[in-house]
Amino acid sequence: MSGTPNDRDEPDTSRYLPIAEHGLIGDLRSVALVGTDGTIDWYCCPSFDAPSVFASILDAERGGRFELAATVPAKTKQFYFPDTNVLITRFFTEDGVGEVQDFMPVDGESTESERHRLIRRVLCVRGSIPFRTRVAPRFDYGTRPHIVRMDGEVAVFESAELSLALTATVPVEADGLDARADFKLSEGESAVFALDQVGGEVTPRRCARTEAEEQFATTVAYWRHWLSASKYRGRWREMVHRSALTLKLLTYAPTGAIVAAPTTSLPEQLGGERNWDYRYVWVRDAAFCVYALLRLGFTGEAEAFMKFVTRHVSPGDGKPSGPLQIMYGIDGRTDLTERELPHLEGHQGSAPVRIGNAAADQLQLDIYGALIDSIYLYDKWAKPISSDQWDDVCALVDWVCEHWDQPDEGIWETRGGRKNFLYSRLMCWVAIERAIRMANRRGLPADLPRWQESRDTIYRRIMTRGWSESRQAFVQHEDGDVLDAAVLMMPLTKFIAPTDPKWLSTLDALTQELVSDSLVYRYDPLASPDGLRGDEGTFSICSFWYVEAMVHAGRVDEARLAFEKMLTYANHLGLYAEEISHTGEQQGNFPQAFTHLALISAAFNLDRALG
Repeated sequence: MSGTPNDRDEPDTSRYLPIAEHGLIGDLRSVALVGTDGTIDWYCCPSFDAPSVFASILDAERGGRFELAATVPAKTKQFYFPDTNVLITRFFTEDGVGEVQDFMPVDGESTESERHRLIRRVLCVRGSIPFRTRVAPRFDYGTRPHIVRMDGEVAVFESAELSLALTATVPVEADGLDARADFKLSEGESAVFALDQVGGEVTPRRCARTEAEEQFATTVAYWRHWLSASKYRGRWREMVHRSALTLKLLTYAPTGAIVAAPTTSLPEQLGGERNWDYRYVWVRDAAFCVYALLRLGFTGEAEAFMKFVTRHVSPGDGKPSGPLQIMYGIDGRTDLTERELPHLEGHQGSAPVRIGNAAADQLQLDIYGALIDSIYLYDKWAKPISSDQWDDVCALVDWVCEHWDQPDEGIWETRGGRKNFLYSRLMCWVAIERAIRMANRRGLPADLPRWQESRDTIYRRIMTRGWSESRQAFVQHEDGDVLDAAVLMMPLTKFIAPTDPKWLSTLDALTQELVSDSLVYRYDPLASPDGLRGDEGTFSICSFWYVEAMVHAGRVDEARLAFEKMLTYANHLGLYAEEISHTGEQQGNFPQAFTHLALISAAFNLDRALG
């Protein structure tokens, strides 16, 4: 590897597609990002958090890619095959129109499947078009050497830990570390490429056109059958359903885990250091996902996540961060050591590239409220929790009663030291309040006097020390005067009436200071240093929380306008990253579960208010 990003020439950013110029395909184990130019530039195999095979989105030269495009000048457009996660990239040339259909076969949620497969079908629909493909894997984030050998017509890429086989219906030849093919299709003709993980009992197999057609039909049927369970019939149904399909792609079928995003180190600011690995299960994000999916009528994902929690989260663990870790690996592991990969230059030169996440060791008290709220909703809308699960809930609530008044790192995972964050207090109140509701509704045993006393103490504390007389608003942390968009959750969690004068005054203050054309900043890093250099964009989950808070406050027209504006910031497929830059570009890991689940909730509540 030649040098670190810091001693290289300035990165050539023209070699990178913007984050928003991508679509997502997946098989409930891993995903691939497909650019509007037909290149797969992010793919980890065989799981979300496995080392990358294609990562040119993080380093155009060293990362590896799977190119497939017309070899003549072409305009391109991307769309999803209706009601599915099958992605189609169309090429419009002077001599014809062609398309690439990208998907990862899914035929149900059998957790035994050993074959991880990526299929790319190329069709010429009008005229004739020359195409070229180059398959250039770079194993283990571009650090592990590999060889290419031709096994008959199959190109096999072999590295120490992982081997992939490329089968095709057109002749393929090895070229150094890569495999290439040039071919021309006329109207009605097609070609198929399939990339399989091989090794052990899984051997390369041909991917004939008929097999690819069958797998295409099976995958389309799977996604449509899954989506048919949605009970949502309101406005913006296409955006709501695209968000649901995206959240489903972020679930890991073997364990029920839900990842926060399927990528790592996509920058929150180009050239900045706010680049994190999101391919893990944040208790908060996953619990909110369960809430959004339950809203639409999807109970299977909630049940699978509850099993994940029961299996991997033990309330008896005496960790410094409490009985819950804020995040887990998709297999439930707790060691997520963070390290940097200095040989990768980062997206458009935005180093460092990180894998693992040091925030796993933080104390974030709000996760107890997020998790117990999702258990409460699951118990209410899906099926009653078991006696063992109730025992776990009681252990968590008892711990919260004991520890809610500690300073912590808070929902935004600041690296600037612990504070008494209002949002953390709020969600501790939610944890206890929802458990009391469950106990009362089902007559379950609980130390209700103690729980009620803690709940009421937290309420009084927020109302006195979380309120700033000078700002006439609820603020980020106790006895401070910094505003924070996380307080938008106060009426959404039913802590305060959405028309309470103190709340309406807070909403006005937030609108004035943190809202820009319906987009909402989390907080002002200058007023509240978070231990990191650089700025960031507006935070899309906060923008949707803002819509919902305005709906509840009766400002429905303003809420609708803000929501419609937010929809214009989605990419061409209806997907969102974590943040939006001041020029309207998607920033941060992509697509982001947080944003899509908040879109679902905002649409649901706004549609209901509009009647």
